[in-house]
Amino acid sequence: MKFIPHTEKDIEEMLHEIGISSIDELFEDIPEEIKLKRDLNLPPPLNELELKNEIDEILSLNLKLKRIFLGGGAYFHFIPATVNYVLSRGEFYTSYTPYQPELSQGILQALFEFQSILSDLTHADVTNSSMYDGATSLVEAIFMAERIKKRGKVLVSRSLNPEYNEVLKTYLPPREITLDYIDFNENGEVPLEKLKEKVKEGYSSFVIQSPNYFGIIENLKEIGKILKESDTLFILTITEGISLGILKPPFDFGVDILAMEGQSFGIPLSFGGPYLGILQTKKEYIREIPGRIIGETKDRNGKRAYVMTLRAREQDIKRDKATSNICTNNSLNALAALVYLSTLGPSGFKKVAEINYKKAHYLAKRLIDEGFELKFKNLKFFNEFVLKLNIEPIRLKEKLSLVGIEGGIPLRYFGLDDSYLFTVTEMNSREDIELLVCALKEG
Repeated sequence: MKFIPHTEKDIEEMLHEIGISSIDELFEDIPEEIKLKRDLNLPPPLNELELKNEIDEILSLNLKLKRIFLGGGAYFHFIPATVNYVLSRGEFYTSYTPYQPELSQGILQALFEFQSILSDLTHADVTNSSMYDGATSLVEAIFMAERIKKRGKVLVSRSLNPEYNEVLKTYLPPREITLDYIDFNENGEVPLEKLKEKVKEGYSSFVIQSPNYFGIIENLKEIGKILKESDTLFILTITEGISLGILKPPFDFGVDILAMEGQSFGIPLSFGGPYLGILQTKKEYIREIPGRIIGETKDRNGKRAYVMTLRAREQDIKRDKATSNICTNNSLNALAALVYLSTLGPSGFKKVAEINYKKAHYLAKRLIDEGFELKFKNLKFFNEFVLKLNIEPIRLKEKLSLVGIEGGIPLRYFGLDDSYLFTVTEMNSREDIELLVCALKEG
């Protein structure tokens, strides 16, 4: 528990510093008629020990589930102690607008290295210094494509994360950008022949997620060829960044813009955020990328220095010339991602990805051996897959909760009423997996 005391002397000094003599004077601009003139309706004060015991009692009511088989865009991964150690340093944790170059060389260097390590990972020419989250990064990617192609419509794969899809439905219509969709096939992936015909209708961009929402790894190589032939920009979104540990860098397949969620890189699950948006593109589109880009240079004495080299924001240039109204980035979470990836290193990162892949395929095989059926016969999935189950979602949740398991996202959004998405990460032991299999077998 944090304790920040304000003594009477502290308060007196602060009031003196701003030139007033009392707290009442501080709030004199508030009309008297709306001021509360009685004590708050609160129970009697507690001493520190009593307060701690009461909070512990309330927290004990929480159901603590450690066997998590949920994914779908937010993943349960191990976070090395180094991440929170570095993040908790005062110069990082408490800084506000931490980008004044003469004051914040350390933060600028961290963001520069964040950009560099992410570009190395995906083979992107350009990475900005982060955005809010994966979904809003995807929106900005589509806006970028519209500024480049100006065709007023985007084609989206139906296997996109449904929450991302809802964000697109919120952001795009006011900008008069039409959304169109292409369904997944019986293997759970985009049908290439159908895509080839569809893109002839003249879209600014095609959006696809890989691994897609069903965990399936799409054929990015062939998709890249189709989009290049049709002069359609290739926007890829990734929600599970750990997959990059074993998959080929996406820009090798002709991706034009990459919008990714970085939560898997050292950021905990926490009711949906704050997470980390990663936006990358090719060098030829650098003038269209929103947010900030940090660059390395030398000062007049020849010493290495870091500066903002590009920030086409409303705050800095004419509104009609701005690429976005994005005013900030997620510096602290970008730092978390940098420390996470640096701690693991290339070999450690690859090993985590391999563990995720192998454990997920192990669970799928165990379930198939026990007579269960995967929705899609395609086994090109990373760390999550779709399982057919004839059970109501509430019943499945109740049954798994009895053995401390949280898992199985119902897929009714996609019209797959008999299907659930299961995810396996390095956090799931073999015992967890066997317990899940047993629980499902009991029906």
